Amino acid sequence: MIERQESSAEVYERLKIDLRKSIPESVVPDFELKYKAELVSQIMELKRQKNAVILGHNYMEPVLFHTVPDFKGDSLELSKRAAETNADIIVFCGVHFMAETAKILNPSKKVLIPSLDAGCSLAEGIKPANLVWLREKYPHLPIVSYINTTADVKALTDVCCTSGNVNQVIAWAKKYFNVPSVIFLPDKYMAGNVANDLSMDLYFPTQDSVKSEAEVTEKPTIIGWNARCYVHEQYTPQLIEDVRKDYPGAVILAHPECPPNVIAKSDFSGSTSAMTKWVTENGANKKIALLTECSMADNIVTTHPELNENLIRMCNIRCKFMHAITLEQTLDALKFDQYEVNIPKSIRRPAEVAVRRMMAIS
Repeated sequence: MIERQESSAEVYERLKIDLRKSIPESVVPDFELKYKAELVSQIMELKRQKNAVILGHNYMEPVLFHTVPDFKGDSLELSKRAAETNADIIVFCGVHFMAETAKILNPSKKVLIPSLDAGCSLAEGIKPANLVWLREKYPHLPIVSYINTTADVKALTDVCCTSGNVNQVIAWAKKYFNVPSVIFLPDKYMAGNVANDLSMDLYFPTQDSVKSEAEVTEKPTIIGWNARCYVHEQYTPQLIEDVRKDYPGAVILAHPECPPNVIAKSDFSGSTSAMTKWVTENGANKKIALLTECSMADNIVTTHPELNENLIRMCNIRCKFMHAITLEQTLDALKFDQYEVNIPKSIRRPAEVAVRRMMAIS
């Protein structure tokens, strides 16, 4: 039985009920909501016609996030969904490395990304040549790459990880390769946080100063790289102090891409899915600040309006790359099969090994 398609008027009425819980009319005027509802209706019809599935990351803007995706979540959750889908077309409402991961896991399917501007400062911070150099310097140490990397970097990686399973993956890599030290890239701050969590030393090699493999394996060591997420590095210990001063007793949740001195002053650190789970299970009667991309707070409140008064909104820190994805571009992606992601077999196959190892560990 084919499910009846909502009309744009029905979508509009639903958005009025759901989104007004978190987004006032002063932010998204009523005429704009009607316009967006028409876009949603067209996207849903094209999705049905073309047997497409839409994946939406937690950082998508609220109207898109709460309407067109079939599956929503963080990088790990969406990677799993991408691997399981029976759709002919995957539209990834997220940044480019995420769409590449979907293609790595689904080589026979058409994978589309709505905007070519949806990049990532972390993914741009590491190149294949850097891994070749690291492998030459440390030939016996495994390379663990954060999922926020391009396909050609994943292809030179032993195993991938996400912010939700990084500690588990690094512990696995040490045991599997029977070594005390691991190369972890590209996130400088996450490397520091992992080193703290696992009681390991931290070392950043440079072209001008490189310790030998013998030196970095005298003690368990994370060999890191100097790349950062431009969104999460904006959070500071001073900001946390200001929040605690203005909201005594507030609970601070921080993403592992934040600097270690921010994590140290926070009450909880975890992936976007872990943070969402914490808020929905423990958020009653507490003031909570989420130190991550600000759209996530909007999306949580839309689903859980009872938390609206509890979430401290700091909505000046947003990701320009995630917000390059719009409903208009998502519609065009489906309408014109626009911005298809293709990966050469020579890159896709070794990259798939690293990604599937991550999924098996999780």
